[in-house]
Amino acid sequence: MALSFATDIRPLFRDFDIEAMKGFGMDLSLHDDVKKHAAAIYKTLEEGSMPCDEPWPKDQLAKFKQWMDEGMGA
Repeated sequence: MALSFATDIRPLFRDFDIEAMKGFGMDLSLHDDVKKHAAAIYKTLEEGSMPCDEPWPKDQLAKFKQWMDEGMGA
């Protein structure tokens, strides 16, 4: 079964992350915003510069990439 934003991806973003990114015009709690910016989000996550306090574990990064590869379902 393909990953979904609501079940698999949204929970990866903490409230702190969501609030921080709103200042950059992106709402990580919204499927459409994350889908629109998915490539840039992934690149930043992969570089380890987002979130700002600690990089995502490899399994979370892999899950985000899988979601992208599967078509970024809601």
